[in-house]
Amino acid sequence: MNLITITLIIVIALTIILAIIAFWLPQLNPYHEKLSPYECGFDPLGSARLPFSLRFFLIAILFLLFDLEIALLLPLPWGDQLTSPLLTFFWATTILVILTLGLIYEWLQGGLEWAE
Repeated sequence: MNLITITLIIVIALTIILAIIAFWLPQLNPYHEKLSPYECGFDPLGSARLPFSLRFFLIAILFLLFDLEIALLLPLPWGDQLTSPLLTFFWATTILVILTLGLIYEWLQGGLEWAE
């Protein structure tokens, strides 16, 4: 048989086996916590107007900001093929310095403290 055919058979068989195990294992020992939906740590059957900490949103926004940083720096390895790779290095360093200064500012202001 062809190597590609054997590889495809193994991949498909492994996928089917893992999918069956993933559906079968949780049904072995069901209990209330497994069967209840998870809604960000809140009780999904309670009131929808419960107050929650605004710090959660600050941490989420910081996560998105640093996730965006990765997207901005992703093409950096191809920057050395440009006519001026030092300019690419300069802008990448500028982005990292601005984000590092912002992180230090948030840290000093206590924005990363979850509990006071």
